Amino acid sequence: MSKNKLLLGSHVGFKAKNYLVGSVLETLEYDGNCFMVFTGPPQNFMRKELDQNLIDEAVKLMKEKNPLLLENIVVHAPYLINLGSPKESTRSLGLNQLIVEINRTNQIHSKLIVLHPGSALDSDRNVAINHIADNLNKAIEATDNDVIICVETMAGKGSEVGINFEEVSKIVSGVKNKKRIGVCLDTCHMHDSGIDISDPDQTLEEFSKYLDLSYIKVIHLNDSKNEIGSRKDRHDNIGYGKVGFDYLVKWAHNEKLANVPKILETPYRDDKPIYKQEIINLNSKEWKE
Repeated sequence: MSKNKLLLGSHVGFKAKNYLVGSVLETLEYDGNCFMVFTGPPQNFMRKELDQNLIDEAVKLMKEKNPLLLENIVVHAPYLINLGSPKESTRSLGLNQLIVEINRTNQIHSKLIVLHPGSALDSDRNVAINHIADNLNKAIEATDNDVIICVETMAGKGSEVGINFEEVSKIVSGVKNKKRIGVCLDTCHMHDSGIDISDPDQTLEEFSKYLDLSYIKVIHLNDSKNEIGSRKDRHDNIGYGKVGFDYLVKWAHNEKLANVPKILETPYRDDKPIYKQEIINLNSKEWKE
């Protein structure tokens, strides 16, 4: 029986040969109650057709071993999508790929896809925000399912858009179908962008000035290698970084976020993932290596 009492899991692989089955097996190994995958390489748009037999096998495995998993699969869109680019060709390429990703998300029984909203490059940030909202509307109109696009809070590297709650809310406000849009809060990104996350209730209260808390669909639970406001986006393991274990425990156990999947995207240590130990530590509220 699972000792993980939180809706907590991690990023896992989606590797050739067994794909989603492998993702589920890896999640079970870590004692996760949710998980996140890329359905192809995160740094390019090359995608292989999904094997429905393997998807069916994975669904059966989840139902047998941990039904919570089937309700809490998260997909991450590839990093190369930039819906805020001043170049129409770049936006169009990203839109086409996002449509592909949304349909693949639906095919593997996930209803949540996390998206880095994009970068303004040398253009006005509000223009970029309008481009992003416009293309999200197009992607939603082009996909006949109920997958929710979750705009991720960004750390502020370069000209990234979505680095504070105001910018995220502007994107969400520009989307017509509110049932298909949500937000992913990344603790490392918020910290690196300059948001104080030491008290989740206060952070959520600040968020609620812009958007209802119901828009929060995913949490990326990560420590940070950098000081607050560094705008660098370098994840660290839970309790090893500048956010700190005690504060991240508060995020993991916050009652307002109890039904929101919390995904660890922390680095390997000695070439091995430590997700299982991080899940144990966050559940027990005690830090152990």
